[in-house]
Amino acid sequence: MNPYIHRDISWLDFNYRVLQEAKDKSVPLLERLKFIAIYSSNLEEFFRVRVAGHRNLVRMGKKAQKELGNDPSKVLDEILKTVNEQQEEFSLIFESQIVPELAKHNITILRRAALNAEQLEFIETYFNDLVIPYIQPIVLMGKKVKPFLNNGALYLALYLREKETKATEYAIVKVPSDFVPRFLVLPSKKSNVHEVILLGDLVRHNITSIFPGYDIIDSFSIKLTRDAELYLEEDEDSRDFIKKLRNSLLKRNVGPASRLVYDRTMPRKMLEYFMNVFELSSYDLLPEGRYHNNSDFFKFPDFGLTQLKDPELPPISITDLEEADNIFEKIAEKDYLIHVPYHSYDSVIKFFEDAAIDPTVTHIKIVQYRVASKSKIMEALKTAVKNGKQVSAFIELKARFDEEANLKWGEFLEKAGVSVYYSMPGLKVHSKLALIRKSEEGIPKFFAYYSTGNFHEGTAKIYSDIGIFTANEKLNSEAARLFSYLETKQNPSKPFDLLGVGTFNLKEKFIKLVKREIKNAQDGKSASCLLKMNTLEDTEMIDLLYEASSAGVKIQLIIRGACSLIPGIKGLSENIEARSIVDRFLEHARIFSFENDGNREIFFSSADWMVRNLHHRIETLVPILSPEIIKIVNTTMRIQMNDNIKARIIDSKKNNQYVKTDADLAVRAQVETYFYLKRQMEYQNLLKIKEQTH
Repeated sequence: MNPYIHRDISWLDFNYRVLQEAKDKSVPLLERLKFIAIYSSNLEEFFRVRVAGHRNLVRMGKKAQKELGNDPSKVLDEILKTVNEQQEEFSLIFESQIVPELAKHNITILRRAALNAEQLEFIETYFNDLVIPYIQPIVLMGKKVKPFLNNGALYLALYLREKETKATEYAIVKVPSDFVPRFLVLPSKKSNVHEVILLGDLVRHNITSIFPGYDIIDSFSIKLTRDAELYLEEDEDSRDFIKKLRNSLLKRNVGPASRLVYDRTMPRKMLEYFMNVFELSSYDLLPEGRYHNNSDFFKFPDFGLTQLKDPELPPISITDLEEADNIFEKIAEKDYLIHVPYHSYDSVIKFFEDAAIDPTVTHIKIVQYRVASKSKIMEALKTAVKNGKQVSAFIELKARFDEEANLKWGEFLEKAGVSVYYSMPGLKVHSKLALIRKSEEGIPKFFAYYSTGNFHEGTAKIYSDIGIFTANEKLNSEAARLFSYLETKQNPSKPFDLLGVGTFNLKEKFIKLVKREIKNAQDGKSASCLLKMNTLEDTEMIDLLYEASSAGVKIQLIIRGACSLIPGIKGLSENIEARSIVDRFLEHARIFSFENDGNREIFFSSADWMVRNLHHRIETLVPILSPEIIKIVNTTMRIQMNDNIKARIIDSKKNNQYVKTDADLAVRAQVETYFYLKRQMEYQNLLKIKEQTH
């Protein structure tokens, strides 16, 4: 038995867990619609990046594939088979479950045949006034007329008959959802009745006015997805790389096709015609239902029906920091944990805003991987420069699909006077840390924020990440050495000890920690690992976990996404259990807990156990040094392992069964974590009040 699952096959299992949320009747209806959008958005990126890569390997031919040591066509076949099966279920969930449920709440998605006279007049006027300027109708003539299909754009493929000659033709019409809203709310005579038509159906109704000389025999929706990889050669000179990146970004949406999405009811003869026109193979095809670009359902109107959404969990204020006159005085007293989105992100913003105006702050340093389009943190850096601080930012330009945004932020910071450093050749910088240097009476003091998530005020509301503020001298001096390396490209004069840093000691540190548990198990001591990450793929680390399992180390894994390890194999991984949690927030934190014979050590990291993270990226592994925070993080990890509502079992069967226990108490980890952290904060505030009254 092959002891590994291919990363991309396992990733499809993860995306199916997202689809499970869309069909879970206990999930509020509009949240189910959101999971439809998430599933579709995930799949879009998967095809533009991962599937495009496999198709390129297939094109390389058998000789090149032999050198790679695998047959990408087999992987591609399994991917397409799995996705096709999921798409069948996707259509069933949407059409047979979600649409009828929406109707029960007086939200109806109408097609043109169901419209009344007033609504027909409304959509015809709307089409003529707002839509027709963006319509691009083209009658096809085989390969003589081969229009370019924009990446991700919606089109209608038409089968026409000329009224005079009776000759049949094929045509395409762009559905301009990039200019006109996808969902149009229709007029209704009842105030509590909400009726919606999708833009594609609106265009279908008006097709006859676009092709007045033809009868419309049939129409089907199609969409082309293009390869999103930039295929850049990197230069030592960052300015040359930026120029290449700009040019490549202009070409991203004109890359080779990675899939043609089409309505599965389209006749085979018509499909083959379009395959011939656009020079597509069977590997390029993905049948879906009537509608594509279902990620647009993020924007579906909610009509103010909050009861069809998750109940709000207002972020918990870290009052010690958020209300502090001087945030650095608080951090100097003890380390602080922030666990978003349960905690408010305001303390992170305040960290930078206070640094920008504090007269004793001399330097601010930050690694930028992904940042919100409107960022208070970036504005604080601008203010800091105005106030005479030395501010430096390392910007990773190779953050996929954020390259353009990072280029713009780099320009913004450079204009503000920030010293900006860009991507390193051959490496991605994926660490999430910031460092502030204060000088009081000539004595330097470092304050740092380490995190598993980006400095992104938007994702901090939906991604589950942890971060720690600390003034620990030894830890922060190592962070200073890391920033020096990023800025000068010169290796640090001293090795990293507390920190694990990618390409220096990160993987070795992970290996050492697991081997210590193996040694403890062999010596009859208590030994276990509780490891949480997004992806587990590196076969060397998987083999080490298999070795640990065989030695008697109890291993519990919480893996959100792809997991190439197979738990429960007799004689190999029977001491390993793995689960995945998919719920209202995206599990994004990487946390690594080692029993260490009763002296538990917990670390958090920017790195998953993937080849790219452990070998080709600057990542950080950070020890939690505060006993108080170790206790809190350990408790939240245990809550996740006890989840019997949203946790799924990861095993060789790959059927994503929900974890069920005999316990009478239902445990939904994300909700339990929120209220646990809220109780912790209330308890700390109560202690503070008692101290003040005494």
